[in-house]
Amino acid sequence: MGHLLSKNGYRLKKRTRKLNHRKKKKRNCFLQGPCMLCFIIHSNSSGIGVPGITVGIGAAAASKFAEQYASLASPEDYSNFLLSPRELPGWEGQGRSLLSTVPAKLITPPALFRTAGVSVTVPILVPVPGCTSDYTEMVCKRKCSEVQRCTPCKQPRCAFAAPDGGLENGGVGGGGGDTSSNSETGHCHLPLCPLPSSSSSSSASSSSSSPADGCCGLGLHADLPHSSDSSPCCLHHYENCQAKSSDAAEHLSINHLPSSILLKVLSHLTVKERCLCASLVCKYWRDLCLDFQFWKQIDLSGLQQVNDDLLVKIASRRQNVTEINISDCRGVHDHGVSSLASHCPGLQKYTAYRCKQLGNASLSALATHCPLLVKVHVGNQDKLTDEALKKLGEHCSELKDIHLGQCYSITDEGMVALARGCPKLQRLYLQENKMVTDRSVRAVAEHCPELQFVGFMGCPVTSQGVIHLTALRNLTVLDLRHISELNNETVMEVVRKCHNLSSLNLCLNWSINDRCVEIIAKEGRSLKELYLVSCKITDHALIAIGQYSSTIETVDAGWCKDITDHGATQIAQSSKSLRYLGLMRCDKVNEETVERLVVQYPHIVFSTVMQDCKRTLERAYQMGWSPNTSNTS
Repeated sequence: MGHLLSKNGYRLKKRTRKLNHRKKKKRNCFLQGPCMLCFIIHSNSSGIGVPGITVGIGAAAASKFAEQYASLASPEDYSNFLLSPRELPGWEGQGRSLLSTVPAKLITPPALFRTAGVSVTVPILVPVPGCTSDYTEMVCKRKCSEVQRCTPCKQPRCAFAAPDGGLENGGVGGGGGDTSSNSETGHCHLPLCPLPSSSSSSSASSSSSSPADGCCGLGLHADLPHSSDSSPCCLHHYENCQAKSSDAAEHLSINHLPSSILLKVLSHLTVKERCLCASLVCKYWRDLCLDFQFWKQIDLSGLQQVNDDLLVKIASRRQNVTEINISDCRGVHDHGVSSLASHCPGLQKYTAYRCKQLGNASLSALATHCPLLVKVHVGNQDKLTDEALKKLGEHCSELKDIHLGQCYSITDEGMVALARGCPKLQRLYLQENKMVTDRSVRAVAEHCPELQFVGFMGCPVTSQGVIHLTALRNLTVLDLRHISELNNETVMEVVRKCHNLSSLNLCLNWSINDRCVEIIAKEGRSLKELYLVSCKITDHALIAIGQYSSTIETVDAGWCKDITDHGATQIAQSSKSLRYLGLMRCDKVNEETVERLVVQYPHIVFSTVMQDCKRTLERAYQMGWSPNTSNTS
């Protein structure tokens, strides 16, 4: 009110708008007491309004108050005049009228200024602890200086309604309409509320006939919004918050989750499910399905819709591909793979099984443009020759895993070039490569000392080449299936020298006999898997395994015609590490004996025709299959 009576009061709005842009000027206010803009005085009586006095008093009434106020001489007279029951309603009405023109966002949440018998809400006043009627210590913050913007709906709830209507924890607040002050403490329990904005000033002013109707909390949300003593502004604010929360609850969906969580969910889908299902849900999901992390490892195996155009699009848009699998994709040719290689220099793993249409051009492009390749699986590609292997040995020194099974055009020349250029090779698998001989085995053993997995199934390799593998100290898995000229002495020497050997596959080698198996059981200290399918062994081999080996867990002696009930029973009784015994088509082993062993040794899985059929039926029943459904269909 003091600013309204000042000489420059008509510039209030203009100066408020330019508060942050202009330097504050000294205001020549002729009122000597505290500024009326700085506080609103509430009476402790139930009725605050006086008939005939409205919220906005006129200029004549303002001049009258000003003359009376200017005639006072001491601070005591000022306070007595301001707090007199006769003049109080007028001051309060003038203050409310003026504050209604100020936007609510420029006024901070009010604080409670207490005195004996009178509670004062000071919006911009710095309260003094233990304040008395001496108002000379109050600091007046004029022109709304240093006022922070605050939205009432974002203020934290710092008080809770007590069962008796007040606020817990001694908070400032009100309860069931009792606005009388406490005679002992001098504190009154008034419900406080944020000042109304200019748009709602008229309704708030008209409803402020009593202290309890004009305030409801310090920007707080009352827990009892529909009580009779709540003000319209608080009720309106509470209803808006409730409406927003209910609308938010109704519209909650999976899209409200953070994108990182949605990406984690979508990562459990296959490429086909993401492309043909998830990406069609909405544009947001389509963008998520195109995230770069889903296109670092691309598995397109078995998708006949994949062709060269698709690979070109993937390569042009996703240049961070590190792994791709195009096995059984008959529509992909050398052009598509070459385009992918040229756009994805960071490619590390390439798998293309049974892609007979691919040749040297695709693998040569990969070797030239992707020097970081560590895995190349290109089994069953008839058109692949030594030219591609030479490119790999020339450019891909980081290569660690290569699979060249059933690539019938590969010779020793390509294998030697590959071994010399890839010293970090750890896994090498060849199958039915009829032009790979002992020369390739010797080159691999000499130039690739880190080899751990070696397979020469069906290759024309002899014991003279296999003996070179004894130099591989890190060898753990050795696959020597169907080696026509493999003798027992070579196998025993490999087992003695390769102390880390854990898996040995000697299937389809008729030269392997009981003596060789006994040495393997004694010398193979790390051996866990021994495959002897269709070898020339008898019960003595099984008995030796159970007697001498404490590490072998898997023994497959299928199709060994000389195995009987005695050998199967002895190995099951004596071996403490055995967990699997393969007896498929061992015709001299009775099914009754196997049934008895299954009951006596439940920790061992016995593989026979009948036992495998029973396990298959049990899994089918567990998955919900029943014979009735098959009959009806």
